[in-house]
Amino acid sequence: MKYWKKSTKAVHAGTRRSQYGEVSEAIFLTQGFVYPSAEAAEARFESPGKDEFIYARYGNPTVRMFEDRMAALMDFEDAFACSSGMSAVSGALMALLKVGDHVVSSRALFGSCLYVLEDILVRFGVKITLVDGTNNAEWDAAIELDTTLVFLESISNPTLEVVDLNHVCKVAHKVGALVLVDDAMATPIHSYAADCGADIAIVSTTKHVDGQGRMLGGVITGSRDLIRGPIEAYMKHTGGAMNPFTAWTHLKGLETLDLRVNKQSSTTMAIANVLDDHPQIITVRYPTHSAHPQHILACTQGETGGTVLAFEIKGGKDACFKFLNGLELFIISNNFADAKSIVTHPATTTHQRLPQEQKDLLGISGGLVRLSAGLEDADDLISDLLAALNAI
Repeated sequence: MKYWKKSTKAVHAGTRRSQYGEVSEAIFLTQGFVYPSAEAAEARFESPGKDEFIYARYGNPTVRMFEDRMAALMDFEDAFACSSGMSAVSGALMALLKVGDHVVSSRALFGSCLYVLEDILVRFGVKITLVDGTNNAEWDAAIELDTTLVFLESISNPTLEVVDLNHVCKVAHKVGALVLVDDAMATPIHSYAADCGADIAIVSTTKHVDGQGRMLGGVITGSRDLIRGPIEAYMKHTGGAMNPFTAWTHLKGLETLDLRVNKQSSTTMAIANVLDDHPQIITVRYPTHSAHPQHILACTQGETGGTVLAFEIKGGKDACFKFLNGLELFIISNNFADAKSIVTHPATTTHQRLPQEQKDLLGISGGLVRLSAGLEDADDLISDLLAALNAI
């Protein structure tokens, strides 16, 4: 299996068939398991085998299939499936940190990630240092001998800044710090976290894996020692495990992941090319587009820039709202990586709680739009965008 391409892993990795030999993966909707004897129950609780299960909060055959498949897809040894992307982020951080630990993180993060760092972890005595993730010198200065863990988004949400992940991993590992990467924007099919040396990559499977607006989910991928050690121990006792039905729908989603992500990425680049020349647009940000200030780094690290772009409209919030309300095909929502194309106004939704000073620092202006390309025809989407822009 290690020689399979990612599209093949997404279809076949981790498959377990029951005695009935089903083609489509079986779904086990059970919270508990039966033991043939008291002695067998004792033995399983002492040391469960690879395909032996105790309780759905600890593990489930359908969920385990999904975990194995995601670990293979992300090029890590193991994975733990969680109830949501933020359950995965907060669970991994809580499992690996304690009072007095030092975390260095990029400043450009999803609003909920910032909340976990600045509002929750500091409450429990964890020291947090935020840096400009695009500035290697700031990483070098902030990561010290007492640094326990480094956290970042490989491509930031919503401004799509790109972190030099190879550099950060090298600096962090010199002092023995773990590197945790939120890889949602890079997409599981084009993730480069493992190649760059990250210890853990976290994905909100709500996004590309489900990709059709149905299920919340998340997954933590990493070494077997970390996943089946502190992370599993924390997650199984605090109840953040994935529901088996979600795992089953995610398994089905993985079968078309490569096709969907590549189609969406191609459409996103086409949109970036059109918007870059529009007089109503101040700036366009798509990692592998030449207009992006870090496009050389982005092209070096990843195969695509992902399925999301950001752009700033002249005229601020009023002009931006007129544009958003003038769209017909695009829906206004706060999700991304869906089959349907979505636009989001981060300043008033996903990052609303940030102080204005922090929004300004991150570049989240009143005119900023985050756009997630769906599976519609690219020309139809471009026509919709141009009509709304020209009506401002």
